[in-house]
Amino acid sequence: MRGSKIICVFLLSIFHLFFSHSFSQTPRRLKTIVVDAGHGGTDNGAVGQYENSLRSKEKDITLGISLKLVEELKKRLPEVKTVATRTTDIFQDPREKARIANENHGDLFLCIHADSGPLKTGRRKIGSRTVTRYKVSYKGKGKKRRKISTPYSVVEPVYEYFKLPLTRNGTSVWIFAAHKTSDKLKAIMQEEGEFEVEAGASTDSTYSSFDFNTPEGRTIAQIYAKRFQEKSDRMATIVNEEIDETGRPALGVNQRQKGIWVLQATNMPAILIETGFINNPEDERY
Repeated sequence: MRGSKIICVFLLSIFHLFFSHSFSQTPRRLKTIVVDAGHGGTDNGAVGQYENSLRSKEKDITLGISLKLVEELKKRLPEVKTVATRTTDIFQDPREKARIANENHGDLFLCIHADSGPLKTGRRKIGSRTVTRYKVSYKGKGKKRRKISTPYSVVEPVYEYFKLPLTRNGTSVWIFAAHKTSDKLKAIMQEEGEFEVEAGASTDSTYSSFDFNTPEGRTIAQIYAKRFQEKSDRMATIVNEEIDETGRPALGVNQRQKGIWVLQATNMPAILIETGFINNPEDERY
């Protein structure tokens, strides 16, 4: 994953496509993008552990990609505010990441990660050694019976064990699970700021504040939760299609049944991109 600049440029092209075709006819509504570098500080995330790996740490990969992505976004979309949840190697609880995104009233939340998986153990012969073993026999009967240990030498192989790299590689995109919409609803209802009210096909937009403790406010929140789910799914689909166009393995749009907390806690469309498998040699060096 050394070519993070390539990934950033690639992601930028996806953003432009998404803004043009998926967020209505008023692209100027897009005011804030939040970019989250997964893990950090004491939380390394996944680590390259297979034999001859670069020993890359997920927290470093995600930070490098996110910083370059933020830099490119600021250059190419200067009218859009771009916020990084972290710019240094610090630990952040998922709640802190969600707080930063929500307090900045983000319109999009992009969470960057690197994938991994369980590694199998291999072994190979590296030599041999001579060991002494003992053959046990008995002599005599009754009280005179005694144990006799006769030494003999055996040459046996010596093995070393090592971690095999993953054969799976590619990029996957994740969104918060559809059955977790209630969690997204909670995040929206905790919002104390203002939500944008789309005015049909008009290029105008107005802003209104809702009291989400009222029946009307809760209905509005439910509409937004559903809308965020739909926009997240559309965005993830476009990303996956663009990945496939590059010739890189596209592993589809996924919904983790257990849910992804930071995606559920942000009151905006949100996706998580697993940029590659850190324990796959090709992906780690990509």
